[in-house]
Amino acid sequence: MLLRFRAANHRSFRDEFELHLTASKFNQGSGRLVGLPEEPDLSYVPSSVIYGANGSGKSNVIEAMRWMQQAVLHSVDRWSADSVADDWRRRSPVPREAFMLDLEARLRTSYYEADFVLDGDRYVYGFEVSDERVEAEWLHAYPGGQARRQVWFERQADAAEPFRFPGEGMKGAKESLVPRTKATALFLTVAADYNHPQLSPLRDWFGKNFWWVSMGHDQQARRDFTGTMLRDPVRRRQIVALLKVADLGICGAEVDFELGEPRIRLIHEGESGPVPMDFHDESAGTQSWFAFIGPMLEALDTGALLLVDELDACLHPLLAAEVVRTFRSEEANPRHAQFVATVHDTTLISGLHPQQPLDRDQVWITEKGAGGRSELYPLTDARPRKGEPLARRYLSGAYGGIPRVHSGDVADTIAYVPDDEARAEPQGCSA
Repeated sequence: MLLRFRAANHRSFRDEFELHLTASKFNQGSGRLVGLPEEPDLSYVPSSVIYGANGSGKSNVIEAMRWMQQAVLHSVDRWSADSVADDWRRRSPVPREAFMLDLEARLRTSYYEADFVLDGDRYVYGFEVSDERVEAEWLHAYPGGQARRQVWFERQADAAEPFRFPGEGMKGAKESLVPRTKATALFLTVAADYNHPQLSPLRDWFGKNFWWVSMGHDQQARRDFTGTMLRDPVRRRQIVALLKVADLGICGAEVDFELGEPRIRLIHEGESGPVPMDFHDESAGTQSWFAFIGPMLEALDTGALLLVDELDACLHPLLAAEVVRTFRSEEANPRHAQFVATVHDTTLISGLHPQQPLDRDQVWITEKGAGGRSELYPLTDARPRKGEPLARRYLSGAYGGIPRVHSGDVADTIAYVPDDEARAEPQGCSA
């Protein structure tokens, strides 16, 4: 499970931000014990949501997590080969996505760090990269959750000895992997490629977590993933049951394969009996829910972290709330899967639900500040009282993270911009 994620100089985030998934004093029941012997009171939250205005950086929070995952998995085989041209039309061996609105920041390193628990042990792994190389990398372990830190390895590109392996915590091959680690590759990736017995499971953890779901461009792949699950009778029953829960008028589903591609038909309850309908003829909402079911079931089965961009884009607010509750349920989520989503729907934090889906410490906010810099902070920074009308207070601007738009602004802009202004080509932003 993920306890904390930190990053800096990624997309709209120039400065460091931190998303922590541990329960606080504001938690009223969603927190679940991590189970570390040395930290018996440490609890994590199974889900968190991120609010904020359009363009405030919500998606970039979960995109940074996904970027870290891809770096750990592919720094050896993709970074040099897949280098990209930047604004100066030169090739960058490390294809990072630094803050672009400040030249000084563009020249600084980007930073990523994850604090997580795997098989009863706690790890803190992170790295810093520039356009040209890995500048720093580290892995610290707390076996059994013990308070004393073990430094398994530390790396500093500019040091006289770039790699250090202090202590006896990390076993197996170490020094022999150093010459195999290029300046543009992460040591964790290299060690896992050589089947290091302690580091391979950590790379695998990144591979199975940070599963990114976007309600837009990846929907076809998720639809096919869910469709393939229909071949398993147990999975089919689960998927059909979840389609029924959404009250879509669907009583069954079937799949066959044409040229290797799944052809999906959902069976509707017609007046004269069941009627199969081709998936492409379904509504956008039905398609979105079906495509979401597969990744959700997989995350729950494997204890993964599911990252969802714009949860409420095509899901009804009641259905979105049920997804959040699912990850909170110990019966539905016995393997401690987690869920982080960006949202706009304020009913998740309103008093409209009989059972409130979110605690106060499960809510985060992004805001765009001066110079286009994004900031991430928890709702609990405002110290909201128990029973406080969170949705109303958020929409009134009490917590920040809303667009600076006043009633009638859009209509007035359309109606009253002078014709000569409307025809003029934009030449840039005025000071």
